[in-house]
Amino acid sequence: MGIKFDQITQTWIASFCKRHPLTRVPKSARRKGLKSKAEAQRVYNEIVVQVEQMLNKPRGALLYRELLPDFYRSLFERDLTTKTIENFRLCLDAHTLKPWGNRPVDSIMPDEIRRLIKVGLADRSLSHQQSMLKFIRGVFNYAMEMGILSRSPVPQLHFRIGDKIKRVLTEQQLKSFLEKAKEFEHEWYPIWATAVYTGMRNGELHALSWENTDLENRKILVSCSWNKKDGHKDLTKSGEDRIVEIAPTLLMLLKELKIKSGGGPFVLPRIPAWDEGRQAEILRAFLLGINLPRIRFHDLRASWATVMLGKGIEPVKVMSMGGWKDLKTMMIYVRKAGINIRGITDDLQLHDPSHVNGQVIQFHKLEGE
Repeated sequence: MGIKFDQITQTWIASFCKRHPLTRVPKSARRKGLKSKAEAQRVYNEIVVQVEQMLNKPRGALLYRELLPDFYRSLFERDLTTKTIENFRLCLDAHTLKPWGNRPVDSIMPDEIRRLIKVGLADRSLSHQQSMLKFIRGVFNYAMEMGILSRSPVPQLHFRIGDKIKRVLTEQQLKSFLEKAKEFEHEWYPIWATAVYTGMRNGELHALSWENTDLENRKILVSCSWNKKDGHKDLTKSGEDRIVEIAPTLLMLLKELKIKSGGGPFVLPRIPAWDEGRQAEILRAFLLGINLPRIRFHDLRASWATVMLGKGIEPVKVMSMGGWKDLKTMMIYVRKAGINIRGITDDLQLHDPSHVNGQVIQFHKLEGE
């Protein structure tokens, strides 16, 4: 507790923690990235008052709308990305503030939460309902951590979300796609080609640097990512670094880009529309123009996976290079590529399909008939 200097970031951190006098559950607050010791001391004094107010507030008297700001601050303290926290805030503010905002936190019942998800959001996708339940559970789990509630009112709900196979481009369609992009000298061609040959995510492609690209040994170290809200960060979606092999055809393109880079740090061109997050819009417009199925930018990654699996590459290798940690997700691509059923009918023989064509026999009419 108190204030301390972070040698790595060269900034100050202020933190304070105190246990609830009855429940003994600790309430804590932490702020980081403070630029001076004086600022850290001022922030420390503020969070001490904030924690004391929370601990002294009568149990159950806290309104739901009063709880949310503290919950959002706690998300920052858990080092979640700005984009993730924004998703929490947008969804919770949109769907829960109106019905529960002026209600005491401990007055919200399981059936109300169930109705909000299953009835109020009935027109939304099952995955959206599932996400909303996760966000709501996060709020009430935080209330328990702070000693405001003794148990969470969030019910257990089940969502029958099937493993819907994503839309992908076939190998032949990918060839046509890249050939047309190169023929038209489209500014996105290097980005699309790198995505199709590596299976890298959009944010990983945007953050790809020459420092992590080994052309001599045909390897890319994927250790960074990017999004519009958080910018560049030294972390992938899975939280783990991985090595991607550079295909010989892609190697030729990367060498050309290296020559044209002029010493810049990034491998792929900086395009304003990419910085604005319009990669899916640009891709769909181009695919429509060349008469190919319209897919999302992220589906280029799925297309890469199914092509690799269709060529007989072991799923564990595709999973490793693509950065998937969940085998269940990988099985979606396995089914799409059809390798899970390949060869099972090779020995299936239930009848003799050969046949001898019948011969036409001509009957001659006998005399006298």
